[in-house]
Amino acid sequence: MKRFYLLFLLILLMTNQFIDSQENITYQLPPAEILELADIERAPSVSMDSKGEQMLFFYRNSFKTLSDLNQPEMRLAGLRINPDANISSTMTYSNHIRYKKTTDKEVRQIEGLPSDPLIANVSFSPDETKFAFTNTVENGVELWVVDLETLQARKATNAVVNANAGFPYSWFNDGSGLLVRILPEERPGLIDTQKALPEGPIVTVSDGQVSQNRTYQDLLKNPADEANFEMLMTSDLYKIGFDGSTALWKTAGIYIGHSFSPDGRYLLLTTLSRPFSYMVPYYSFPNVTEIYNAEGEFVMQFNEQPLLENLPIGFMATQEGKRNINWRSDKPSTLYWVEALDKGDPEVKVDFRDEIFQLDAPFTGTPHSLAKTINRYAGITWGNDEYAILRDRWWNTRNQKIYVFNPSDNGEEPRIFVDRNYQNVYDDPGYPQTTKNALGTYTLQIDGNSIYLFGDGVTLEGQFPFIDELDLKTLKKRRIYQSAYTDKVEELVTFLDSKKGTVITRIESPTEYPNYYLRNIRNKRAPQPLTAFENPFKSIENVYKEVISYKRDDGLELTGTLYLPAGYDREKKEKLPMIIWAYPTEYKDRNSAGQTTANPNSFTYLSYGNPIYWVTRGYAILDDAAFPIVGEGDEQPNDTFVEQLVANAKAAIDAVDALGYIDRKRVAVGGHSYGAFMTANLLTHSDLFAAGIARSGAYNRTLTPFGFQAEERNYWITPETYNVMSPFMHADKMKTPMLLIHGESDNNSGTHTMQSERYFQALKSFGAPVRLVILPKESHGYAARENVLHLLWEQDQWLERYVKGKKVGD
Repeated sequence: MKRFYLLFLLILLMTNQFIDSQENITYQLPPAEILELADIERAPSVSMDSKGEQMLFFYRNSFKTLSDLNQPEMRLAGLRINPDANISSTMTYSNHIRYKKTTDKEVRQIEGLPSDPLIANVSFSPDETKFAFTNTVENGVELWVVDLETLQARKATNAVVNANAGFPYSWFNDGSGLLVRILPEERPGLIDTQKALPEGPIVTVSDGQVSQNRTYQDLLKNPADEANFEMLMTSDLYKIGFDGSTALWKTAGIYIGHSFSPDGRYLLLTTLSRPFSYMVPYYSFPNVTEIYNAEGEFVMQFNEQPLLENLPIGFMATQEGKRNINWRSDKPSTLYWVEALDKGDPEVKVDFRDEIFQLDAPFTGTPHSLAKTINRYAGITWGNDEYAILRDRWWNTRNQKIYVFNPSDNGEEPRIFVDRNYQNVYDDPGYPQTTKNALGTYTLQIDGNSIYLFGDGVTLEGQFPFIDELDLKTLKKRRIYQSAYTDKVEELVTFLDSKKGTVITRIESPTEYPNYYLRNIRNKRAPQPLTAFENPFKSIENVYKEVISYKRDDGLELTGTLYLPAGYDREKKEKLPMIIWAYPTEYKDRNSAGQTTANPNSFTYLSYGNPIYWVTRGYAILDDAAFPIVGEGDEQPNDTFVEQLVANAKAAIDAVDALGYIDRKRVAVGGHSYGAFMTANLLTHSDLFAAGIARSGAYNRTLTPFGFQAEERNYWITPETYNVMSPFMHADKMKTPMLLIHGESDNNSGTHTMQSERYFQALKSFGAPVRLVILPKESHGYAARENVLHLLWEQDQWLERYVKGKKVGD
């Protein structure tokens, strides 16, 4: 332990130091072959109505700009808000929308859209004859509505919408208008926390209760933050009618959720209240859930949630009392909710963890128990009076159960038809198809007594998506369709008509961009194309791609997707440098850990998140290499984290080396977030690599003492695990060239930008060859064109110098 105390002392000594040997560098561009693939025009994303009859095409730029990121921002209670526009400062916008009938060939323009729009928060009206969206302008957020019959857009409000709490409106069920969160006319000014003088010290008190929370970002810090948060989150609720009317529906409150009952008679409204917390994000603050009628008249207070600072320990811990309050989608106005039977504490031994209740309008009777779950409740898909599908899960065992139950008779025992390890992808049963009912809400698509399960169809032999028909009376399944492609990948999207057998599907291949098709599963005709998006990465069409399988020294099956440069002669086998890119995953059994979802027939999509660009620079790439960390029985995966990391890496290098393609002395490893953590550990505890790239990682686990990733034990339960896993604690051992990259404003829990800064200082103090690049204005993921292209340049320079630049066999 002495070494750890010395390193803690090192942290203190470095706290006020500046990073020296800084370079004054301007933004650079990557080599032409990478730039061509990075700076592309992206295909639109697609949204469909519930019947699959209408398609909306959303277009956006491949990147934001630094100017987009350089906006006012306040970080409050886990949110990042643009206080001028009153919407999230991290929002990703579309800049154009087009429309087509699904079976038409023509994609049509929508008239009257705002100029240079910033489009977000899109939703169809209940009857799907309209859709609404928000448009962000310099001084706020507007609400717009598009008539799908005329394809005409019109502005429904000025820039007065408050989207700071997220999606800011709900449709009235009769289609008469929208319930919208609107900025109050009278708002107090924001407090400048840099200039305002405090009225006293900041005091936080523990009352003796156990309180072990994860390491959250952007929390409230002082009374000025509290005042600013309350001001920014407060809204009036207005009804914006399609007849041109505007009516105040409810006066100001911190509204974070509102949903109409399926029949539109009632509204469930959730409002935040004080006291706020400096320890947890806003969604754990006290809140009140109330019921109003559609005219805005108060009916009753339904629930009051206290401040959730003191939950029990463990990923399966939850709150006591009502949670997951919502409307039954198959009933006009019936509320359902969940209550823990173990006080929310996973350490309490009980036969059933949760119980589901319901209460019909007018919400004055005794709640009715519907069912109990053996594991923690994980969701319900409602069907009708006779059938509903209930799911639960337990993280510690990776167990999932799926039940069929009768919501009209709690005396009828729920029947379990799935009981599985949810990490076992080979026995994934698929997900039930839903359809819009007469109330305009989604329920199980039931034909007679049968429902339909769409599955990914991952098997040991390959991926063959399927449709199963499940009889809810007998629980017997019948496969009615299975994709037969061996050179493409098919994704089943939705039924267009289950009785006719028409399905909307998406098909892709390594060189064919994913496009939508109409398929009839009852005949053998070729599917009818619905879209024709072009491949933007044509310059890598001739790259060799293969999913390779290999074994770890302990016999565990592993895979990775191997790419070789176009024209590479696999007979002559020139020795190439190689990049391995990976992300560790924890498992509780070897069987699941040895499975793979990698498909060599999937489209080769490039982004800054993967290293495939460098196949154009003469590198072999092993992307998405399997890095399972397994702990069976009482053993936890992280008990042998480092040993398993090194074993995974060695197996990957051995496998490609055995094929004869690489010089094993010229191999780099890289990863993002937990993949960066992996990279730092591999460079510290092995001599397998010539260099590494670690982006937006956390390197000192004592700074996340109440758990991280899949580790739920705290530091004081297992300090040796935290210390051994922390590359920072072993900075004196790391001598391999490492490129550290981090966003200046990382918003991810645990991966503070400080993690890379302090790690760099420790490495530099021990003479390690390391470079730290901080990308201005960026969060955990990177968005600005200037930063992303420079990132690619930095990575290329590092790889060329420390990997490709090494002499063969060195």
